[in-house]
Amino acid sequence: MKPKILIIYSTTDGHTLRICDRLMHVMAQQDCQVQVLPLAQATSADLAGCDCIVVGASIRYGKHQPAVAQFIESHLNILTQKNGAFFTVNIVARKPEKNRPDTNPYMLKFLRQITWRPRLLGVFAGKLDYPRYGFIDRLMIRLIMLITHGPTDPKAVIEFTDWAQVEDFGRQVCALAGQPTSAPGGAMAVPRRCCQTSCCSSSCEGPRSGLL
Repeated sequence: MKPKILIIYSTTDGHTLRICDRLMHVMAQQDCQVQVLPLAQATSADLAGCDCIVVGASIRYGKHQPAVAQFIESHLNILTQKNGAFFTVNIVARKPEKNRPDTNPYMLKFLRQITWRPRLLGVFAGKLDYPRYGFIDRLMIRLIMLITHGPTDPKAVIEFTDWAQVEDFGRQVCALAGQPTSAPGGAMAVPRRCCQTSCCSSSCEGPRSGLL
């Protein structure tokens, strides 16, 4: 029987949805059944009907949208009964020293805000698209990029996402979906010794061997 995977996403400019679409494609190739839903449309029935739940969310001005944490806490009982994964999408992950679950500041901050402990964590660099932003967003993001030594050309469109890492994460989720459900509460949220990649199991204890 094919594992059923539900991907729930929160996106600001649409790039997180692109990542979800790539994950869905990879998972389908791994013979998994996949459904992708925006956070606002996902219901308790959707969560209950799958084997594995993936939540993905983007950052804007240093924060995930408040609805992400609210959704997780309001559906905590179901989430803790399923194998689960969480990934964050942010521009700061373009930096090698901040592109892992144990080093990305937004991932670490978010995990301190929620009770859910997903078994798999991912960090993906996002996309910078100045022409698409409104005047205020463009101004603020250019200021942030100036402070963090990033691109400030107002015409710049730069995709920092490593799609090979996204695809690897998708294969890891498929492997997770086929495993027995973890005990309520899940594993530790942040790896004690990370495998040094942008997506890793939350129980990672060192260099990766195999999918998880």
